[in-house]
Amino acid sequence: MLTDLQKIGVGLTAFGIAFMVLGIILFFDAGFIAIGNILFLAGITIVIGFVRTILFFKRKQKIFGTVCFFTGIFLVFLKWPMIGIFIELFGFVNLFGDFFPVILSFMRNLPIIGNILNKPAVRRLTDRLVGKRLPV
Repeated sequence: MLTDLQKIGVGLTAFGIAFMVLGIILFFDAGFIAIGNILFLAGITIVIGFVRTILFFKRKQKIFGTVCFFTGIFLVFLKWPMIGIFIELFGFVNLFGDFFPVILSFMRNLPIIGNILNKPAVRRLTDRLVGKRLPV
């Protein structure tokens, strides 16, 4: 169960992702993307805690992803949003790619999205994209 503070963190993370998507839709608006980055990082920090966030980004096996992620954020802050978001996206996939099977299995249990994701053709495609299926 999530505490009230963690629920706020989840909301900040969701708003961060929404602002980043909105910034990309609005032709790479650096302001929206920068606000999205700040909200996303604040939300992740509130959900898992400050020390765990630092430890997550300091892992040796994911240091290249961390460098790309923060370099992309820095480039967005310098008003180079198109280059920054692509570098940031590469770092994001490198850092959070291990969570994609968990997210996919969660989404398959949702009412409307789950029906679409459980269709045989879509299921084969998503399993191939994610790479592996969970044992449960």
